[in-house]
Order: sequence, then structure tokens, then C-alpha cells
Amino acid sequence: MIKEAMLYEKLDDAKVQCRLCAHRCRIAPGKRGFCAVRENRDGTLYTLNYNVVSSEALDPIEKKPLYHFHPGTSVYSLGTIGCNFRCKHCQNWTISQISIDEANAIEMSPELAVKRAVASGARSIAWTYNEPTIWFEYTYDCARLAKEEGLATVYVTNGYITKEALETIAPYLDAFRVDIKAFTEDFYREIASAELAPVLESAKLAREMGMHVEVVNLIIPTLNDSEDEIRDMSKWIYENLGADTPVHFTRFHPYYKLQDICSTPLDTLERAYSIAREEGIKYVYIGNVPGNGHEHTFCPECGELLIERGMFGMDSNKLTERRACPRCGEEISIVSDDWDGCRV
Repeated sequence: MIKEAMLYEKLDDAKVQCRLCAHRCRIAPGKRGFCAVRENRDGTLYTLNYNVVSSEALDPIEKKPLYHFHPGTSVYSLGTIGCNFRCKHCQNWTISQISIDEANAIEMSPELAVKRAVASGARSIAWTYNEPTIWFEYTYDCARLAKEEGLATVYVTNGYITKEALETIAPYLDAFRVDIKAFTEDFYREIASAELAPVLESAKLAREMGMHVEVVNLIIPTLNDSEDEIRDMSKWIYENLGADTPVHFTRFHPYYKLQDICSTPLDTLERAYSIAREEGIKYVYIGNVPGNGHEHTFCPECGELLIERGMFGMDSNKLTERRACPRCGEEISIVSDDWDGCRV
């Protein structure tokens, strides 16, 4: 379905400027923006993927990964076509880097999406698998309906959303699971065709707006794995997002256009874990390494094992009803309004 876009400005000579993501594309008539799913037709900007669904699944919330947001519950997950990044290591490139004109997808109205989410028994609905910002009008309409049905809402995002777009959807968005792909502009420019600064700004703004924020950093050998870079990023998270912000360091595997780089050594991930803890981050995790021991939640005060996780799910939960450590009483930063339903 083609629909007039939100958040754009009409310019001279029938050009338009999109104000949805940090690229802020100026688009001539008959052309598309960097995301390739927003097109200028005679001076009006249209979204080409409004209700186009490429991916649908019922996932454990831990798979996003979100470890401190309604743990132990399910999330109804939807993805579309396209992206505003060109990541050379994208694991979902078959939906993010193809043309909308050749997509293998279905159409699903916001009303049907929310109905299916409720029927699935999910606690929340997430827009994920590719960048949700480029699907803004659809996610906005879905999120408003989802809140009416009591569903929590999640963006799994690269963080390239503009301030005005984030402010628009903020009343209906509960969680902002953001990738900080590296902590250098060189990486963002050369690997993702983007910039770091807007990502940091949106993550900080999401936190200030009261959203639950968790950070993922995929560590790629030789590209973003230096100890100095990891320490700088950890310091920034501590100072700008807070010590309670969960940080996930995840393992890279050769994929897409970066198949000549080896998988991340476990030692590198464990060193990143130690650096983040040294810099004051209370909740640090290692991902894409099943059984590594750092997928669990420990009390940052006394070290007690609180939440134990297996393959993308919660196996046990020892927290008290007030979300505190049963051993020392330390309050743990967990979002859940149905705590009994999250216990195993």
C-alpha cells in the first residue's frame, strides 16, 4: 500500500526533504530516498512499504535481545523491506537490502497486526528484523492501536531516527533497543554508510523521554574491537544513558560482505564485558555465545544469580516481587507490570 509520508517538507522545484531519519534526504521528483522505500511523486512524498510485511514471528523477548523488559514473556515481531543503513555485515540483508519492487511479502493492516499480536498471547509488539524507522507511518499507527489493547511496544533500531520522529512516536513507544555498532565515525561511514553522532543523540533522547533502553554492540575483529574504543563507548553509556542500562556485547560471524573476517574470539567478548563493568555499567551481557555464563543477570551489589537464561529465554527468576535481590535487597532495574507472570 502506498501512502503519503509523515514528517517531510516540500521544497522548490517539486523537491521534498524527508525528516524521518538522520540522512534527511532531499529527493527530486521521481526519485527515492536513501532507504529506497520513500518516493517523491510530483512534489509529494510517499511511503511505499506502509503495510508491507516481510517477516512475522512470536519470539521470546530475550531474543531481541531485551533482558530487562518484561522478562520471560513473548513478543509479536514484524519486519518489512528496506533500510537506511548499508551494513556490510547485515544478517538480514535479504529483506533490508533488496528493492521493494522485488520483495516477497504480504500486506497486513495495523488493525490486523495488533489483533494477531493479542491473539498470540504476546505481552508486547516489536518492529524488528530491519530498521523500523523507515516503516514509521505503519509502526506509528500500530503502536497507537497496541497501547489501546494494553500491549507494550518495542523498536529494535539502529538509532538513526530524527528528534522530531522520535518525539512523534514517543507517547506510544515503550522500549528502544538500539545498536551502537561502533564508537568511531570511520566505522559508521565505511561499514554502514552512516554517522555515529545521530545514533548517540537518539539513544540519549529515548532515555530522557522515559523509554526503556538497552544497547547492543556487535564486536567485529579488527574493525571495532579495540579496548580503547570499547572503554570510550562504555564511559559514554554510563554518563549519558546511566549505569542501569543493559549492554549486550555480541559475537560476530562472517556474513554478507564481511565473510573474510573471522568470528569474534570469546576472549575479546569477555574483555569487553570486564571493561564495561570497570566503567560502572551494572548489567553487561555476552550474546551469540550459548552457555558462556554471561547471559544471566547477577546482582550488581552482591553477585547473586538472579535471572538464569537458556537459549533465548528465561529459565529461572529469583527476584522478589519488588524486583530486588533476595540476598542483599538491592533493587534491580527491570520493567514489568505483571511480575508474577514473569516468574518461572
